[in-house]
Amino acid sequence: MDVSIIVPLIDEEESLPELTDWIHRVVKEHQYSYEIILIDDGSTDNSWKVIESLQKQNPHIKGIKFQRNYGKSAALNEGFKAAKGEVVITMDADLQDSPDEIPFLRDMILSGGFDIVSGWKKVRHDPISKTVPSRFFNWITSKVSKIKLHDFNCGLKAYRSKVVKSIEVYGEMHRYIPVIAKWAGFKKIGEKVVEHRARKYGRTKFGLERFVNGFLDLASITFVGKYGKRPMHFFGTWGTLFFLAGFGFSLYLIISKLIDYNFGITSRPIFYIALTSMVIGTQLFVTGFLAELISRNAPGRNSYLVEKRLGID
Repeated sequence: MDVSIIVPLIDEEESLPELTDWIHRVVKEHQYSYEIILIDDGSTDNSWKVIESLQKQNPHIKGIKFQRNYGKSAALNEGFKAAKGEVVITMDADLQDSPDEIPFLRDMILSGGFDIVSGWKKVRHDPISKTVPSRFFNWITSKVSKIKLHDFNCGLKAYRSKVVKSIEVYGEMHRYIPVIAKWAGFKKIGEKVVEHRARKYGRTKFGLERFVNGFLDLASITFVGKYGKRPMHFFGTWGTLFFLAGFGFSLYLIISKLIDYNFGITSRPIFYIALTSMVIGTQLFVTGFLAELISRNAPGRNSYLVEKRLGID
């Protein structure tokens, strides 16, 4: 199959017929074999009934319905599992992403050699309350992840099939799929300026709290990516530094007491700094040791992505 189009949605009954018709026109014009996977993330309107009706009209349309709202990451993860296309394209259901971009994104994956191509909504039809925080968020993410993208959260993305089958998206990590893919070894990440259209139906499903959650998720994915399989390297390093600092202060106090019998140890602030540093250092070291034991016995600990095998069945 040439292309899988994954569309997570919630309460988008009005936009679905227009969106699927538009996708159908584009892929037929380019003679692609395709599937459209619509994931209903706990809609409270008639979105699922619309999906059932559309599927009867077009067998290329497939649907997944969640019992309740689990979030966009869960919807994408289920879509990735079900996708069968050589190239997988994700887009939002609100008609703000243009299906006309599909051929260009697919060509960048197959001809351009990219693992991921992320859309960049250079001109946005959103209020300033969304655009300004979004630019700051994208700038921070780019600096931390070392991935040169202008718009990490753009729903319009294209992936090589191997990428989506090798990663897991959970929590609210859909914003950081390029980062997750990079940690998995897929480093050919590109960008394309895409059209961003004004919302035609309904209203946005995201509030300002997503930016706070976004930064917390960034810290989480950065830590897991670097130290998920070797937590002792993080906790052990900081634990050792704190302990050595506390031990050094303690040694200074002991030597000072030996030189001057009247030297008061417990009356000096450095005594409590030394004691606290040694306690914190010990706790960090023990935390790293326990995390290492848990990590080594966790499912998938020794599961690594192997690109090629030679002489092995």
